[in-house]
Amino acid sequence: MNEQSEPPGAEVETASGRAALPRGRFLRTLADDLLTIERDPLPRVSRPRWLAWLPHALVVYAAVFFAFLTTEQLGDHYGVTGGPPLVAALLTGASIALAMFRPMAGWWLGLLAGGLSAWLVHPGVGAGQTWPWTPGALIAFAPVLLLVALRVPPRVTVSAVGVPVALTAVAEVLWKPEHGQTTVLTALLLYGFVGLLGYALRATRLARGKLVEQETITEEERARRTLLEERSRIARELHDVVAHHMSVISIQAQVAPYLVENPSEELKENLAGIRGNALEALTELRRVLGVLRSEQPDDPANPHHPQPTLAELDGLVDNVRGAGLAVTTEIAGVRRPLAPGVELTAYRIVQEALSNCLRHAPGSRVEVGIAYGPRELHLCIANSAPTRPAPPSHGAGHGLLGMRERAGMLGGELAAGPRPGGGYEVSAVLPMDPETKKD
Repeated sequence: MNEQSEPPGAEVETASGRAALPRGRFLRTLADDLLTIERDPLPRVSRPRWLAWLPHALVVYAAVFFAFLTTEQLGDHYGVTGGPPLVAALLTGASIALAMFRPMAGWWLGLLAGGLSAWLVHPGVGAGQTWPWTPGALIAFAPVLLLVALRVPPRVTVSAVGVPVALTAVAEVLWKPEHGQTTVLTALLLYGFVGLLGYALRATRLARGKLVEQETITEEERARRTLLEERSRIARELHDVVAHHMSVISIQAQVAPYLVENPSEELKENLAGIRGNALEALTELRRVLGVLRSEQPDDPANPHHPQPTLAELDGLVDNVRGAGLAVTTEIAGVRRPLAPGVELTAYRIVQEALSNCLRHAPGSRVEVGIAYGPRELHLCIANSAPTRPAPPSHGAGHGLLGMRERAGMLGGELAAGPRPGGGYEVSAVLPMDPETKKD
């Protein structure tokens, strides 16, 4: 035979293709899990908040109730009185309370309480009385098992259910009183059901936690993607602005020698250098940022579409009115042309704010205010409370990120939030001349 035997402790391959622990290592791991007394508090209820501590209150109530029940049953039904029944009752209640914080320690204490009760009542078990579990002890151990199953892996739950059932069977075989009734079948059914219930609740809690975690990650990824998309759109629009100015510089440098009588060779060389640098910068700009352009001919960022300015605000407002929204505009100050970047940013902020009103505040009244100051442009888009429910939105819901990004790019500020009387308001302050804006 050429077959080689597996070395002790080596991992074996299961039928599913996954590596399984050897039997010896599995038993050692299981023993470690059963013998651990690490702290593992019972989680609070997340919603509603006023019920957060309700499970803990119920566990404390169960601990006190079963402690009194144990004392009563040992004294009234089995005729055991004095100090030992009181100790058994205290151990029973303490095991339930301890399982809230250290589940396996509470489990061991519950087994000890059950064993002490069985030893105390053994001499006096009569006809029709159960052993080794008294009725109260049998039921009192169920909350302990439930608290264990809620917080330990399934393999530990199976062991936590199997050990007391196995000990019950062994005790009945070896030391069962003549007239005592068996409890092994009742223990198997009760503890098996409690174990399955705890496993199901634990699996539901873990699945809900993973779902919340995944939703948080998805929301963060969506926000990050939306921000990157908005930055890409801003880069495409800025490309048009910068490319326009670089083209103007190139043309002016080319025409300048003809506007001067008898220009010197040094002047011609400098102007030619300026034109060459402008053309080179324009080429590099198009090479680096050209990949950001959309290939769709209807995209507003397409070079064939001029970038919008505040001069087109009336058309934008008319379109929104046509969609069923009541919009009023008010312009204060001397209306004048601004830097291309400021015009574009102001238009996009108003456009996004009006789009949000259409999506989230149907039937509301919207006021658009634009104030031209000496050094800053003030924008304010405010809507009243909606008069009908908003339809479900399938968008990313992060238009404010793009507006803040645009305002911050120019050194401006943007604020947004609900209004005291209902509705929502977006306000922005943009510098007239971003180049001279100080940090």
